[in-house]
Amino acid sequence: MPRQSINSPYWQGVRDGAPFVLVIVPFSLLFGVVGTEAGLSIAETMGFSVLVIAGAAQFTALQLLTDNAPTLIALVSALAVNLRMAMYSASLTPYLGAAPLWQRAIAAYFTVDQSYACAVIKFEQEPRWSVPERLAYFFGVVTPICPLWYVFTLVGALVGTAVPPGLPLDFALPITFLAMIGPMLRTPAHVVAALVSVTLALVFAWLPYNLGLLVAGIAGMMAGAQAEMTFERRKEARLP
Repeated sequence: MPRQSINSPYWQGVRDGAPFVLVIVPFSLLFGVVGTEAGLSIAETMGFSVLVIAGAAQFTALQLLTDNAPTLIALVSALAVNLRMAMYSASLTPYLGAAPLWQRAIAAYFTVDQSYACAVIKFEQEPRWSVPERLAYFFGVVTPICPLWYVFTLVGALVGTAVPPGLPLDFALPITFLAMIGPMLRTPAHVVAALVSVTLALVFAWLPYNLGLLVAGIAGMMAGAQAEMTFERRKEARLP
């Protein structure tokens, strides 16, 4: 393959997305297992992964439904967990907003934590990239991630209870988010939002139906926004 092709934005995206395979495989495998153990059919489990394609929201909704929580609570909780996708979309709009509608629609579907985390950092590093180059990078990141999400969800659903109970597949969930969040804590406002949300999630862990996560998420976003405004005011005040 020519050197130009190897170093193209698409292949840069593939390389940047490849390390996430180490956590996507056990993460999706775990959801497939948990889904069928919770009573979902293989088709329902796969529909969950293909249509929702948001692991944290899927686990949240499934856990609440398994605990016999009201359907409304499960839906609201899953929606709250996925509110970050709206923020992701707003953040990517300056970079991808000029793309054709059909390309933006596909990018919206594949906007997951990993593709966003890689893309927003790379786009800031490469301000001269054109919209097609940015899209190529974005879809490059997705290439090693999303197909494996589908495949190993199916594998997990098929093997079901055959997976040994002691196999620690659930390690993938915290590792995935730590790997994504760590490099993105680039400003004091980001750190404030993270600290507030983590602290309140622990403080309100006693609330039923995981409502503590909703409180923590909303409070974290508010704290981050307020911190951003405060730091901006201080910065402006120091200017001559």
